[in-house]
Amino acid sequence: MKNSWIFPGQASQKIGMGKDLFENTKIGKKYYEIANDLLDTDIQSVSFNGPEELLKKTKHTQPAIFIVSTIIGKIMIENGYSADGVAGHSLGEYSALVIAGAFDFVSGLELVKTRSKSMHNAGKINPGTMAAIIGMSANEVENLCNRNSSDHLVVAANYNTENQIVVSGHIEAIENLINNAKEYGARMAVPLNVSGAFHSPLMIPAREELADKLDSVEISDISIPLYSNVDAKPITKGKDIKNSLIRQLESPVLWYNSIQQMIKDGYTSFIEIGPGKVLQGLNRKINSAVSTKGVQSYEDIINYEI
Repeated sequence: MKNSWIFPGQASQKIGMGKDLFENTKIGKKYYEIANDLLDTDIQSVSFNGPEELLKKTKHTQPAIFIVSTIIGKIMIENGYSADGVAGHSLGEYSALVIAGAFDFVSGLELVKTRSKSMHNAGKINPGTMAAIIGMSANEVENLCNRNSSDHLVVAANYNTENQIVVSGHIEAIENLINNAKEYGARMAVPLNVSGAFHSPLMIPAREELADKLDSVEISDISIPLYSNVDAKPITKGKDIKNSLIRQLESPVLWYNSIQQMIKDGYTSFIEIGPGKVLQGLNRKINSAVSTKGVQSYEDIINYEI
């Protein structure tokens, strides 16, 4: 039996997250103080008090989620718990890699700061958006993307479950796809409130800035594998981790494939470390037979049992 810790990405944020960790733990206080200085913004206030419009901004959302997930993971380790492997959904890979020992909290936060800024800027250069397509297979969604890519680009960006796939691309292409998705068999096509076409070629302008920042950070080999978003395979070498994080910007998140591969490799338990229950919901749709639960608050940590 092997257990995996899985770390959420954008869309898991909520006002108030992390406040109990700050109030009740030394590491929570320490990490928020570090973050407020490093980010040149009161991320503590944005996370605890909002407003929601501010928390939804990519430059705030990404570090806010990263901080909460990393604090929880660190406290879990302090309490004697450990993972045999890790995975993260998009942004979640950065928290996963801190917990796995690839780099420390400060380096991870600096990377997330650069990533969120470069993705935001890429969204200005290449305006785009995303939508969730429910009730179609991967092949059907890919064909739907091709039908709507004659004048503008749209691609599959997140393979979340067998029939829940997020698409990403130019605003016009996403709007057209939403309008005709049901005609081609989709049960639902839901626009997402995001500031860019993440995990698509429209993010290429963000690549250079993130790559330069990754060059400045020492990325260690890790003793427990990260199942990478970009190819759903376990990696442990620092050079492979760096390459994966660069490719991740414009490559689809292969979450369904990653979880299937982990189950094949003997993982029977998945613990979502961080705010929300998004990944728990996805995992239960992928395979309801495996154990999936979450730790998102101080109370959850106190009451946690294997």
